[in-house]
Amino acid sequence: MENLKKPNQNSSILNKTVIVYCFLFILIYSCSLPKEEKKDFVDYVNPYMGNISHLLVPTYPTIHLPNSFLRVYPNRSDYTGDLLNGLPVIVVNHRFRSAFTLSPFNEITTVNPVINYSYDREKITPYSYQVFLDEQEIEIDYAVSHQSALYRISFEKGGENYILLSTENGMLSWDGEAISGYQIIDNNNKVFVYLKPEFQPEKINALEMGELNQGKSAKGRNAGIVMQFNKKNDEINIRYGISFIDIEQARRNMVREVEGVAYDKLVELGRNIWNKALGKIEVSGGNEKDRKVFYTSLYRCYERPVCVSEEGRYYSPFDRKVHDDLGRRFYTDDWIWDTYQAHHPLRILIDHQMEEDILNSYVLMAEQSENLWMPTFPRITGDLRGMDSNHGVATILDAYKKGLSNFDLETAYDACKGAVLEKSLSPWSAKPAGKLDEFYKEHGYIPELKEGELETHPEVNPTERRQSVTVTLGTSFDEWCLSQMAKELELKEDYKYFAKGALNYRNLFNPETKLFHPKDVDGNFLPNVNYEMPGKPEARGYYGENNAWVYSFDVKHNIPDLIDLMGGNDSFTNQLDKMFAKPLGMTKFHFYRNMPDHTGNVGQFSMGNEPSFHIPYLYNYAGQSWKTQKRIRSLLNQWFRDDLMGVPGDEDGGGMSAFVVFSLMGIYPVTPGIPEYTIGSPAFESVKIHLSNGNTFEIDATNLNHENKYIQSARISGNDLNSPWIQHNELINGGKLALNMGNRANREWGLNRSRNEAESQK
Repeated sequence: MENLKKPNQNSSILNKTVIVYCFLFILIYSCSLPKEEKKDFVDYVNPYMGNISHLLVPTYPTIHLPNSFLRVYPNRSDYTGDLLNGLPVIVVNHRFRSAFTLSPFNEITTVNPVINYSYDREKITPYSYQVFLDEQEIEIDYAVSHQSALYRISFEKGGENYILLSTENGMLSWDGEAISGYQIIDNNNKVFVYLKPEFQPEKINALEMGELNQGKSAKGRNAGIVMQFNKKNDEINIRYGISFIDIEQARRNMVREVEGVAYDKLVELGRNIWNKALGKIEVSGGNEKDRKVFYTSLYRCYERPVCVSEEGRYYSPFDRKVHDDLGRRFYTDDWIWDTYQAHHPLRILIDHQMEEDILNSYVLMAEQSENLWMPTFPRITGDLRGMDSNHGVATILDAYKKGLSNFDLETAYDACKGAVLEKSLSPWSAKPAGKLDEFYKEHGYIPELKEGELETHPEVNPTERRQSVTVTLGTSFDEWCLSQMAKELELKEDYKYFAKGALNYRNLFNPETKLFHPKDVDGNFLPNVNYEMPGKPEARGYYGENNAWVYSFDVKHNIPDLIDLMGGNDSFTNQLDKMFAKPLGMTKFHFYRNMPDHTGNVGQFSMGNEPSFHIPYLYNYAGQSWKTQKRIRSLLNQWFRDDLMGVPGDEDGGGMSAFVVFSLMGIYPVTPGIPEYTIGSPAFESVKIHLSNGNTFEIDATNLNHENKYIQSARISGNDLNSPWIQHNELINGGKLALNMGNRANREWGLNRSRNEAESQK
């Protein structure tokens, strides 16, 4: 028995040897594994994400530098388009083909103004484009700067080489050194080009009226200039500049940015610029898919608006004049109906100086226009006056309440006031206010047509109709914004007037259904309204693009009152639950045939359209924060993915992408104009927002994984937090939001309110 207690020396040595060999094996094996390559921020961007839409317009794989007006994407019908329709020079307006088209080719037979290409090996980054025109055997490399770009064209066949520049409607000419000219774009505005080849062409021909002839200029529809090069010039660099001022400015833009710069150097410069922009927010942890979705969404937030200042001057389509920008860049091309919710608030955090310049630009646009009205959809070619409401007022108020002031608040207020009181409230209408507007001011709602009643008011767009509920709710929000601006400016009578109008949404609330319901001119609810498919097509009779379920929560400025209207917290959250759970009630074919904008469905909720963005966060306001945490993570996983169909709807100018950026970080600005953020459920263990004031705000989530999406406890800058809100001043001053996550809901967390919201609405 004594011998059994003694250790076997040989066995002990053997065990130690086995342990050593196992350790060495693990060490050698781990060293032999392929190491994950460290990526720069821009390497996570996938420009193809969302290029195949579910129903609406898809995203576009845009090549551009942040907020620059020279943007291009491949000329094709859609992502699955089998042919490239020439090569792009500049895309002026979203969803349109390039202004000017470049077409290289090998031999002259019949020359069309735009040559269609079979293509292969396409690769797109935010700053470069590569493609092989396989039948022509031409390699294309492209790199972009802010107002100019470079095409490197490599001919592989041999023989004579040709490059055609064409315009849909304009003029082009050869001056012995370069092609220059213009194209007429929307509203009779012009975009100018100056394009210079690296080598002198042997011959110049002009394409005009469908005929190719000797000549050095061409004008009109589908006009073009053809450059013929010696067969020894197998690789040709083409540099060009773009301007909205004139040809000379286009030349100066080219010289300043790309003349003498090699292709590889231009690619490097663009890559560095993008890394700096995307690096303003650093995320780590989570999974690769979420990082790709995050940085792709952040990249799309830099596509609009664009700076059109050119060496201290800019062309304004609002008065058709060239102005000195007085040292402040002029921005346009912003779809404010979409972007006021999250896109502008995001920019306030990471580049507040740019946001101030953007808002200053909008004030200038109003001053340069025939009427002093805040723009609605300011584009490169003028204001579209699209959609409903005038939410430019929200961008002004939100910025001011968050400490931005480098713009004229008084003039901005006058312009916002004019856009609400003097312009018609009718959707997609630029006409002055009419009798419907007078009715709204007297009765507090837009009346809807009765069954069989014909429209007689000329200010109503016959295609869009009145959209009475949407317009009433949207204008109520705009009037609340105006009331808050009037308070800041100490305009007491204006404040009282607009504060009353801010409650007009109450006039259409139906207490029986807990939905907003259209009324006729006599104040009666219209009978037989189908809440799921109202006023078809596209719900444009009573609502707009979305149905009654979505708009039943469109009272961002007074959520406590909306909760009271619906019967309190339990009734409110039950209504939210019901919306997410209620089936379409018909086949998808029938639903989407009439409601193509109402995409990304979860029940009656539409993730693919902007009025829905804030809805998942509303559980926070009614004491069920855990449902916001569950819902927001579910929606992000369901509808936003790193693939061709990874966006659920119509991404208009950064609005939807900014929702994704905020939501993946774990916070969201539900009400522009109230300087706070509500808390959701972050997708990353660490988020660092490098604020434009030099501070850094951090969001740390411990124990985070796919299942651990529920907040167990929270601290803000070292203090316990049992409220699902943080204030803007807490964020902008730097600090840390620390969240402890788990896989079971803590239903007691988030029950407190950090301030008296009801009091703030008065």
